[in-house]
Amino acid sequence: MPSTGTAPQMWRPGLGGRRAARPGIGRDDPAVRFLWKKKVKSYPSIDRKFVFDRTLVVFDKLDGSNIRAEWNRKRGFYKFGTRTRLLDESDPMLGGAKPLILDTVGEELGRCFKNNRWERAVAFFEYWGEKSFAGTHDPHDTHYVTLIDVAPYKQGMLTPHKFINIFSGFDTPRVLHVGELSADLIDRVKDGSLEGMTYEGVVCKYEHPKLKSSEMFKIKSRAWLADLRKMCGTNDALFRRLA
Repeated sequence: MPSTGTAPQMWRPGLGGRRAARPGIGRDDPAVRFLWKKKVKSYPSIDRKFVFDRTLVVFDKLDGSNIRAEWNRKRGFYKFGTRTRLLDESDPMLGGAKPLILDTVGEELGRCFKNNRWERAVAFFEYWGEKSFAGTHDPHDTHYVTLIDVAPYKQGMLTPHKFINIFSGFDTPRVLHVGELSADLIDRVKDGSLEGMTYEGVVCKYEHPKLKSSEMFKIKSRAWLADLRKMCGTNDALFRRLA
């Protein structure tokens, strides 16, 4: 089973080139409240509207599939899902995610949750490989899981600084910038020149000043969007959903 420590080079679909890679809402948000129903619900949708007047933590955006894993103190990690459904090992594309989480990080992450005196939590991972693109995965590829967010019971998503402080010893997306958003930063993400960024783009997170909740938005690279357009062809609805 591969380690989640050092990540390989990322594949650029349709281009053949590679870029060095390594492999982060408030408790009142309905998307978070729904996590605690019988079935684990999906990761909140990431906005595309830029925010300029906040101190941001800018994370590399890994190109993979979002996987959620529900944990409690008694059972450990016991329920897994994608954004839209429950998940087990029988899934032809994402079936490797559950054993990969359990075998590489489950025990250590569970100890961390207990040390923080949490009774229940949902951990969110990016499941990805060198050849993953826009939610598709090569079954013969080596895959990895990277922890991107955690929602302890009744706390909502951890704010970015709290997430970094608690999970600094785990494989999490690389922090590429801390500070306000600028036109220069946007340009560097879009043209792929931001140091440390992999192919897709970035996720910018910040703490809401009044709600004390975690908010986020994303910026994609032009090259990644161009490859997505090639994959989607004339299917504009698919392009909008994946972009």
